[in-house]
Amino acid sequence: MLEIPTCSEENAAPPPGPFVLDVDPKQQWKAKELKICSIARPHMRAFHYSWWSVFMAKFVWFSIAPLLPEIKISLGLTSKEIWLSNIIAVSGDIVMRFFLGSITDKMGSRILMGCVLIFASIPTACTGLVNNLIGLCLLRLFIGCAGSSFIISQCWTMRMFTKEVAGTATSLVGGWGGAGCFTQIIMGALLFPFFRDVFFANAGDPSEKAWRTVCVIPAIVTFLTGVIVILTSDDCPEGNYTQLIKEQKMKRVSSRFSFSTGVSNTNTWLLFIQYGCCFGVDLTMNNAATTYFVERFHLSTSSAAAIASVFGVVNIFARAFGGYCSDWANHKFGIQGRIWLQFIFLLLQGIFIILFPLMETLWSAIMMLTILFILALCAQGSTYGIVPYVNPKSPGGVAGMVGAGGPSAAVVFGFGFMFLNKTEHAYFLMGGLVILGAMSCLLINIQGSEETNDETRNSTTKFYDEVESSVEKPMEEEPSEEKIHVETRSSVSFCA
Repeated sequence: MLEIPTCSEENAAPPPGPFVLDVDPKQQWKAKELKICSIARPHMRAFHYSWWSVFMAKFVWFSIAPLLPEIKISLGLTSKEIWLSNIIAVSGDIVMRFFLGSITDKMGSRILMGCVLIFASIPTACTGLVNNLIGLCLLRLFIGCAGSSFIISQCWTMRMFTKEVAGTATSLVGGWGGAGCFTQIIMGALLFPFFRDVFFANAGDPSEKAWRTVCVIPAIVTFLTGVIVILTSDDCPEGNYTQLIKEQKMKRVSSRFSFSTGVSNTNTWLLFIQYGCCFGVDLTMNNAATTYFVERFHLSTSSAAAIASVFGVVNIFARAFGGYCSDWANHKFGIQGRIWLQFIFLLLQGIFIILFPLMETLWSAIMMLTILFILALCAQGSTYGIVPYVNPKSPGGVAGMVGAGGPSAAVVFGFGFMFLNKTEHAYFLMGGLVILGAMSCLLINIQGSEETNDETRNSTTKFYDEVESSVEKPMEEEPSEEKIHVETRSSVSFCA
């Protein structure tokens, strides 16, 4: 039976600390505030390591994407073969997202995050050894495991911050980490032309030499990040899981019930489809955008990569904005407000996907791409505004299933680009499927969804309440109010 270890504040003698941040002893010494400028252990260091790890993981995951036009020429590949490699690049992430939450809870986030980064950096550094389609596909399959870092980062952040501030913390980690898609401009518009025009200017084929060597840079940074994460951070406020288990300061709870009840809920699968219609588009466009602008508007690889990097820019704010709008809709109209907002985001996204390949000018295409990216990210944020309401007894199982919808849909969309003769038709297919996915919002049936009350105004708070009640019950009774005074106020500041 798979079991989840949790830390108990009661068995710690003496209590952990001292901490730089204000903590709540009743919530396993989690921090009640964020100080962005601080990197103090354990809370803020885990926060910064989380978003930076996701940033580097996405960087290596998509490091090849802006170089695909050059790889296609060097290896003599067809467009279908390039899309096959794109599909394989996200396939491995599907399985990882299904089960990684349970593994993280068992092993701790620190070691698992470091191992994922180290493992992904090795094939990234070997990019230059690729000589055929099989080699490219295998390479991208192994690098694709880096995508699972998002799940680890969310578990790690939840373990460090109280429910009052964890929503803000996880949103910042997801948004800043998602900016790793800046790889389009860093790799395609900066590093690739620098290697080509400076290091290999006198080579027989400067472009091929450049793409075969440039991926070593992100590989080294990612490898070092993984090592640093393992050696200089903590699994939870009380320390590392291995030591806590050895000292018998942790208990174990089965996660089988959470997974099985999440899978058996119809609403989970509807959200699985909807998340696929936004995050799946996200993954597909990251692989397709550079090649599209090169072939459609005859741009250089560096210029096309710079345009495609707009996703990294909007990622900084758009996902969090979607979550904020979802909370606002819930405040005004209850859970039905969240569902209708989700419907609007997905419907508009599908329409703009269809309009995107119809643009005749470069600037109109860039405008459509920007709006499309914003809508996709807002829909991702609004999806996880609904997730906590699906099954309070198994929030983790639901979240894991929904998260797997993204790479699953990316595979489906990828086959469209691979087998349809015209790229425009693939965009039409993807847009049509997203519109159909939006219609699935009308099928969501959540008990009590007609009610609007103060208890359901904030999905993040409810989510963490359920997590703590079902997973993190301490081994002994809680300290009395006479012994420990706990403030309920939480805060976010930029400096200590």
